[in-house]
Amino acid sequence: MPTLLPMFRAVPMLLAIAIVADGRLSSAVAEGLRTGDTVEGRLQGKRVDGVVLGSSPQQVQLLGRDGWLWLLDPNQAGSLTKITSSFRPYSPSVLRNELLREVSRDYEVSGTGHYLVIYPRGQRDKWADRFEDLYRCFVHYFSVRGFEVATPAFPLVGFVCKNRSEFDRVAATQKGMSGGIQGYYSNISNRITLYDMGGGNSANWAQNASVLIHEATHQTAFNTGIHNRYSPPPNWVCEGLATMFEAPGVYDSRNHPQAADRVNRYRLRDFGKFVVARHRPEVIAWIVASDDLFQANPAAAYAEAWAMTFFLVETQPRKYAEYLKRTASHKPFHQCTASERTADFTAIFGNDWRMLEAQFLRFMAGVK
Repeated sequence: MPTLLPMFRAVPMLLAIAIVADGRLSSAVAEGLRTGDTVEGRLQGKRVDGVVLGSSPQQVQLLGRDGWLWLLDPNQAGSLTKITSSFRPYSPSVLRNELLREVSRDYEVSGTGHYLVIYPRGQRDKWADRFEDLYRCFVHYFSVRGFEVATPAFPLVGFVCKNRSEFDRVAATQKGMSGGIQGYYSNISNRITLYDMGGGNSANWAQNASVLIHEATHQTAFNTGIHNRYSPPPNWVCEGLATMFEAPGVYDSRNHPQAADRVNRYRLRDFGKFVVARHRPEVIAWIVASDDLFQANPAAAYAEAWAMTFFLVETQPRKYAEYLKRTASHKPFHQCTASERTADFTAIFGNDWRMLEAQFLRFMAGVK
């Protein structure tokens, strides 16, 4: 397996608070709150303790002690009160109690080291340790390749709903979550939510595994500095990494050491079915500059994202590491333009799209 060289230094998530541009909030905000102030109050019926990350006349960004990110209208922030204590994330024990208050008695909450997992009562052995195992595999993957992986600032939360209807009810409370998904990581709540597709049957674990691996990769990447939670990278970067980790040779290389084990068979099939015949150099330029393909043709977009990531990791690991570092370095809450996204990519890989596509398709033709 190629080695990613030691050139990426992950930024601890709390450090990002200190580098948000300082400034007063909108005049509509009471008490003259400033970036870095700790506050308390109630928002949408929920008690909130947190720190002001930054603001503009249109939006105030607030980070809760539970890791929840609040993007508020300045007038909403006016209901918050400044307090004198310094910001400190909830301890696992305190957050566990908060989570127990959120869910019904049908659920339990267990801590596993870096995770707090909510699962249907009586199913601890089925769920709790799997989240932690995936976290360890992710950290190991990047650590042995020279990435200095940051420790998450907050306990990571995974919520396993007992069935599809319960999952749909929870997902409906999250903006942008469509009815066709099977699980998701929310950058706002900083949580994974999925459901037991096996209906409590451990023999059907494979039905749950791919969803959990994919979403846990998102969550861990955003909480260890591989991605910037406050300024996410292009969709193809996020989804390419998550789909790459779906392969056993990536998330569990010790038990699946062969090169062929690193190939995501499902995404390779879709790449051949939906992408190859109509591929043009412009496709790479398009997915780099825009997320539109994920709306226009999700199957093709996910396949292209996986294939591009797999190609770059296998053939240009050093440059891929530089690119991850670059996409994670943007100022918090900065939304990159198409030209900025393109500049990030071409600064590392060059702008000869035709040559890059030729190398890419030649490599993929040899992947079996």
